[in-house]
Amino acid sequence: MNNRINDFIVRFANVNGTGSASANFLFAKTVFRMGIPVTPKNIFPSNIQGLPTWYEVRVSEKGYLGRREGIDLLVCVNPQSMAKDVLSVNEGGYFIFDSTKKLNPEYRREGIHYLGIPMMEMANAAFDDPRKRQLLKNIIYVGALAKLLAMDESIIRQLIEEQFEGKKSLIEANFKALSLGIDYVEKHYEYPLSFKLEKRELLGEKILVDGNTACGLGAVYGGATVMAWYPITPSTSVAEAYENFCKQFRKTEGGENNFAIVQAEDELAAMGMVIGANWNGARAFTATSGPGVSLMSEFLGLAYFAEVPAVLIDVQRAGPSTGMPTRTQQSDLLAAAFASHGDTKHILLLPATPKECFEMTAESFDLAEQLQTPVILLTDLDLGMNDHVSEPFEWDVKRKYKRGKVLTAEELEGIGKFGRYLDSDGDGIPYRTYPGTHPTKGAFFTRGTSKDEYAAYTEDGAAYKRNMDRLTRKWETVKKLVPKAEISISSKPEAIGLLFFGTSTFSSEEAKDLLNEEGIAVDSIRIRAFPFGKEVVDFVESHATIFVVEQNRDAQMRKMLIMEMDCLPKKLVPVLNYDGMPITADAICQQIVQYLNPKRLSNHELSKTAV
Repeated sequence: MNNRINDFIVRFANVNGTGSASANFLFAKTVFRMGIPVTPKNIFPSNIQGLPTWYEVRVSEKGYLGRREGIDLLVCVNPQSMAKDVLSVNEGGYFIFDSTKKLNPEYRREGIHYLGIPMMEMANAAFDDPRKRQLLKNIIYVGALAKLLAMDESIIRQLIEEQFEGKKSLIEANFKALSLGIDYVEKHYEYPLSFKLEKRELLGEKILVDGNTACGLGAVYGGATVMAWYPITPSTSVAEAYENFCKQFRKTEGGENNFAIVQAEDELAAMGMVIGANWNGARAFTATSGPGVSLMSEFLGLAYFAEVPAVLIDVQRAGPSTGMPTRTQQSDLLAAAFASHGDTKHILLLPATPKECFEMTAESFDLAEQLQTPVILLTDLDLGMNDHVSEPFEWDVKRKYKRGKVLTAEELEGIGKFGRYLDSDGDGIPYRTYPGTHPTKGAFFTRGTSKDEYAAYTEDGAAYKRNMDRLTRKWETVKKLVPKAEISISSKPEAIGLLFFGTSTFSSEEAKDLLNEEGIAVDSIRIRAFPFGKEVVDFVESHATIFVVEQNRDAQMRKMLIMEMDCLPKKLVPVLNYDGMPITADAICQQIVQYLNPKRLSNHELSKTAV
């Protein structure tokens, strides 16, 4: 641990509802402003206040953005979680606590350093308002960390000024609390610690942003003018972000709103509104999480079978049922891909970064209209609600929306009888019209029942089969249009395959380096969409063993690969994590090493870190 620069993990253990989140983010943002890659994770309970909450910050000069096991420095101001928090600190690490009250001897252990700071005592002496004392106690420990880790104090002060712009008294109070922490460390401890921060220029133009905000902005740029939704953690901030961006960018020249946002009575109604708006020619979407997908399944089936565009952003959380609403998982794959009953398949887009959240949200509206079907963007709580270092978002101002096969009034004049479900081009995608396009031509019933090529109701088995076969041809067309997988080949014939997607990407990429240290060569593939393209089939066929990394219990991605490719199940080995926390590089490495050699221990064993 000695003399490490920009390579450590800090965890804050707080009480939910005490204003600690702002102070903890201040710490993370300062590291970011110092030009150092940083990964913050907010680990919070599903109640409003009173229960333990944690905020974990990984600092990595090498740019590793996934979680690692173990804590190097823990700031603990919550007695409820202190017993477990002490155990999570690495050997030789540091445990900072509020020494206003004497530390319980049960929380002492050998091998770590204890740094007591009387935070509450100092806050009580310096500030009169009880609420302000609680809030500014958090800034006191930020000040202590500033000195202990050699942080750039000017950046912290600049961030405080930005946060409370125009509020002189709040700025002064925060500056005072910051100085209290700095001064205490200067008087009582040696500093900096054996690991510290040094300014770097490693981030360039990168930004720090959460995935839900990126999705909201992507929807605006993607042309969405309608959102119908029902609140549910962790997707609610998608709607909030969309509304905020619409107020900036979706106004007429006269200042009137050029958008509609409806909070429906439930998720089923929300999806119904989205389908209706898309059917009428608008670009509409909704956002939800696993329980909402369950309720939306009936309408998703309607949109699939009636071939109406729709976009759904599913920010996954831990299930089943209510599960753990504020923990992350990748456990909605099967529910989303096959939502509804009968033979139904939906397009899934699988972003890994906020930039991809922005890009894929915008792209989902093009795909939905081109293919006349629902498109589901699967993110998760980790990506959606946590801040991530991201490349800046880009947009081609010359880009035109792809509305697909939509007939104009003039085009309808030039044809005989309009066949809404005719496959004129052999790609499985029929032509459609917007309601009211032509006074006499182009009219048809949109129904969820079986129909023939001209949208006329029928229960004729042959007509039904023709329609289902056409949808199968469309599915083959889909494979050519969805984002392709990203592949990295080591050029070593003995290399294992490593397959991952979404937020498992961060730790999987780091695990490749750990496995190389173990002498294991790795080829990797990152899945970005379902259905799987030919490049995925080729990768699977060319490797004897492929480890499939995912954050759910039932290896859902592995099941989908087996179902879609009819590949040998034994060659796909699950690497799983489903405790509600983002998977770590250590866990991936350890599971693979032990599978390849059950008697061998990985050099990167898991610590006993627990939340």
